[in-house]
Amino acid sequence: MMQEQLHLYFTSDLHSYFDNWPHVIAGIKHQQAIHQAKGDYTLLLDNGDHLDRVHPITEATLGQANVDLLNKAGYDVVTLGNNEGITLPGDELYHLYDEADFQITCANVAPIESPSPNWLKPYHILTTDYGTTIGVLGVTAPFKKFYELLGWQVEDPKAILDEYIPLLREMCDIVIVLSHLGLYEDEQMAEQYPVDVIIGGHTHHLIEQGRIEHGSIINAVGKQGFHYGYIHIQYDHDKGEIESMAGNAIPVSDERDDKTYQALDEWKDTADEHLNESVTYLNNAYPIEWFEETTLMREFVEELRQWTTADVAALNSGLLLTGFEQGSVTKKQIHESCPHPMNPCKMTMTGRELIETVRLFESERFQYNELKGLGFRGEILGKMVYANLTLKYSHDHQVIESVYIGDKLVDSDESYTLATADTFSFPWLIPSISHVEQKQYFMPEFLRDVLTKCLSNT
Repeated sequence: MMQEQLHLYFTSDLHSYFDNWPHVIAGIKHQQAIHQAKGDYTLLLDNGDHLDRVHPITEATLGQANVDLLNKAGYDVVTLGNNEGITLPGDELYHLYDEADFQITCANVAPIESPSPNWLKPYHILTTDYGTTIGVLGVTAPFKKFYELLGWQVEDPKAILDEYIPLLREMCDIVIVLSHLGLYEDEQMAEQYPVDVIIGGHTHHLIEQGRIEHGSIINAVGKQGFHYGYIHIQYDHDKGEIESMAGNAIPVSDERDDKTYQALDEWKDTADEHLNESVTYLNNAYPIEWFEETTLMREFVEELRQWTTADVAALNSGLLLTGFEQGSVTKKQIHESCPHPMNPCKMTMTGRELIETVRLFESERFQYNELKGLGFRGEILGKMVYANLTLKYSHDHQVIESVYIGDKLVDSDESYTLATADTFSFPWLIPSISHVEQKQYFMPEFLRDVLTKCLSNT
């Protein structure tokens, strides 16, 4: 009886946390060498969000360093996460993988007006030395409005799975989905589709032991490369079917891959050279405070209001991680202060919704929130600072009695525009805007581009 051993290794949601990358690659290479010495088949996959513009190397190279690192590590197939898909300018995404030595599969993303780039395929089929065919399909989270503003379209992943899973099931012995959709969607996929392997991500869930559900194995490795994933498949050629599957998340060790470490060192020098460019000169120092209103935050928020032509604007003080000294200011210093991949957003809402939103902004629960994700890369949200909006509190400062725009009391039934970070446009964080339909996202600009303009005006 012919039993073939297949070994799948994968990464997901590194978010440019390069401190762990040499250790991830050392572990994977060590394991691959053991399998290859036995003549077994190995496959190396990445499930998206490898890049994150929070890191200066990724910021300076707009992801090209990430592609180079994947090339050097010998990856076979990768898919797009939302950080690849919606945090780069549309043209930069179009050319992101021009130099890739691996296959890129993402079936639900495509340019709106241009033909798809040569590197982008809905799926990729590999064949082992023993003739076993492996189909790899990629799908990513459908942030529709964001993609459209960058000149791309993103389709409903379920429609894509409906179309491609039967096709791959017919053509391939083993079907793998690189799913940058989140754990709930992965569980639904296992229940609804005849998929063998679901590699999960996006919601940063860690599955220490691969779960077999409805005949599919689901595995995931959290975020930032503290683990990498492994799935072992035993394929029975006599029966023409999978005999067994098992998988787990493997913690990284202290062992590091020196070539990877050296490559990162070289990319750091490249990034420093690019980001050390001076963009403005400050005549005064601008310190920051997360729970006090500072001059810098007031000017930053007013710049956002003017930039978006909104009635009012609001930003949280925790957006700025460092202040600025008197003198020259470089791109690197601005990136260090405001590293978040967050876009400006303008929402049209009723006065009632605006007041409810402001009351949430003013709550201790909001200001002390150690938010993780939604683009925020800071430590704590901090005090909200406003432009053209004034709050009148009760004598004991416990209750907001009234809200003014300019010198006029906010009318509950009137419409107003609020400019803020796109993070605060999601109802699951700010429930009071759940009925707000008119949201304008400004892309590809980040909030740090508004900060740069603010500092340049001083």
